[in-house]
Order: sequence, then C-alpha cells, then structure tokens
Amino acid sequence: MKLFPALEKAYTKETLSAVEAQAKAEFIAWGPVVFQASRLMIKFGILDLLRDAEGGLTRAEICEATHLSDYAAKCLLEAGLCIGTVLVDTAGERYTLSKTGWFLLTTPFTRANIDFNHDVNYEGWFHLEESLLHGKPEGLKHFGDWPTVYEGLSSLPPQVQKSWFGFDHFYSDVSFPHALEIVFGRYHVRSLYDVGGNTGKWALSCVAHDSEVEVTVLDLPQQIEMMRANVAGKPGAARIKGHAINLLDPNAPFPRTDDGPDAIWMSQFLDCFSMDEIVSILQRAKEALTTDRSRIFIMETLWDRQKYPTAAFSLTMTSLYFTAIANGNSKMYHTEDLETCIRRAGMEIEAIHDGLGLGHSIVVCR
Repeated sequence: MKLFPALEKAYTKETLSAVEAQAKAEFIAWGPVVFQASRLMIKFGILDLLRDAEGGLTRAEICEATHLSDYAAKCLLEAGLCIGTVLVDTAGERYTLSKTGWFLLTTPFTRANIDFNHDVNYEGWFHLEESLLHGKPEGLKHFGDWPTVYEGLSSLPPQVQKSWFGFDHFYSDVSFPHALEIVFGRYHVRSLYDVGGNTGKWALSCVAHDSEVEVTVLDLPQQIEMMRANVAGKPGAARIKGHAINLLDPNAPFPRTDDGPDAIWMSQFLDCFSMDEIVSILQRAKEALTTDRSRIFIMETLWDRQKYPTAAFSLTMTSLYFTAIANGNSKMYHTEDLETCIRRAGMEIEAIHDGLGLGHSIVVCR
C-alpha cells in the first residue's frame, strides 16, 4: 500500500511516548462524551465568549452570559480543560480559549464535521458492529426503512438534511474552481453527464463557467426532482437536463447518443458504492462514450493522497459513516482500490490531478 510522504511518516512507525500513547487510549475510551461536551460548549456559546473576552472570563461571568447553571458551566469547563479546548489561569479563576478550542470553533470544515456527526451519524454509529458484520447500514434504521440513505435523503428531517448537504457540499464546492479549469480548460468539453449530480450544484457551475456546455444529470428519480427544483430559474438552467436512473441496477444503461458526451463527471460519487458496484457503473459509463476525445473524470478525496494525516484521519473515519449509515459496503478509497476498479471496467488512467480544494484528486480515465 503506497502512501503520500506525510502519511508514510505518520503511519509506518511509532511516534508517541508510552505516556502519550496511554493518554490517547483514554481519549479514545471517552471519545463519545468528549465530542458531546465540546459540541455543547460551542452551542451554548462558551467558546465564543472566551474567544472575544480580553483576559478571559470567570465561571460566574460565563453563567451570567449563557444563562447556564453553575453546575452545568462547571462540568463543561472542567471537561474542556481536560479535553484541551480551554485554559485556566494559575489562580484557577479565569478561563481562556486554547489553540485547540479556537480551531474547533472557527475552522469551517471542523464545524461541518461536528454537525454531520451529531445530526446524521451519532445515533447510527451505535450499530456499527452489526453494519460491519452484515454489510448493511444498520444505523440508518432510526431514520427510516430504506436500503441506503440516498433513497431516503429527501425524506430526512430538515436539520439532518441541512447537516448532510452541508458536509457534502462543503468539501466538494471548494474544489469546483480548479476542477472547472481542468475539465473545460484542458479538455474543451461541450457535453457532459453529471453522474450522481444530487442538487445540481456542479451542473450549475458548469453552465455558468461555459456558455455552450450542455449537462445531463443522472441520479435517482427523487434526486432528479430535487435537482430540477434547485436549478429552476437560475442562469443556464435551460442547458441542464435530468435523466432518472437507478445506478445500482446493473441492467440500467447510461443514455447513449451517436456523438456521445464529451465527458462523464463523477464527483464524490464512487465512494458511495462497493468495488463491484463501481466496476458495473464504470462499464456502463464506458459504453456511453462514443468518441476518442471522450473522458471520464472521477473526483474523489483519496485518503492515501492527502498531504496531512489530519485529512486522512477525517476521510478514513468518514468510511465508517458509509458502513453504518449510507449503504453498508462503500468507503473513502485508496488509489490502488480505484485503479483496480478502473482496470476491471476495461479502462486506463490517463492522468491524476492532485491538490484540488481540501484534498481532492481528479482521476482522468479513457
């Protein structure tokens, strides 16, 4: 298994002292309450208050500003000291925000991760064990009786939808400007299939970037309806079409025309499927390509191609969301896994463009 240099350094040898390793083990053991206490210190405004207070605040001042009881504030502040999100002066009276607390409070992707984990994943992860053993998203059941989260996405509670889309769009949206330059600047695409196009954000980006491109979004029927509602009335919407398809059905072909699309785009999409399912999808995508200039563009956050261990950590933890909540059989893939699927589908990798957005790569296939 190949890894980018920073990951190889972090994952191939022991880097912690015995004391540090023991502390990390305890941190893991208390992980659920570490998460909830930290989330509530944000929700109740404690970390905001400490960030903005010159010289810190006493517990009494925090109680007065947040309307929390002294007991509640004491429990959270003492937990925050041990978690590492707050500091206290040597007199034990005035609290200030630590560096960790500052990042927890102000980093956009960390906030997106917190909301996603609380609203979408937290209860479902209680059933991670059954999900791993059964190969099914057993943690999805508390939301509804769907085989995968995608069939039920339009029916999830509003706050859950908000956190799901907030997580999904945050990581993809920041990659779009670089991706548009690659797809349209280097390959001169004029027609494109957006596979798993969701609410149509990439399709809207394409028609805004290029005044001639035609985009067809391929997705489940309920997702196509959401997409149409989202793009309606927006610039370029007339050049966005929808094609309803169950991409898990191996007998459901991609739409095929004589000149075919110039490109088939799959963004944060193939990680929603098992490797056998990916092969089936890629084979059907390949059959829709009718010209030598056509390419398949796969944009993914491949965990082995990250510059920093923190990014790889977030991605490998996201794999367990797919296990327990999304579908039970997919993950954030290693490059070698994706390359295996591409070769099994009868294609080859022409190029890989790394470093887009927050760690995306575009794999160009022909």
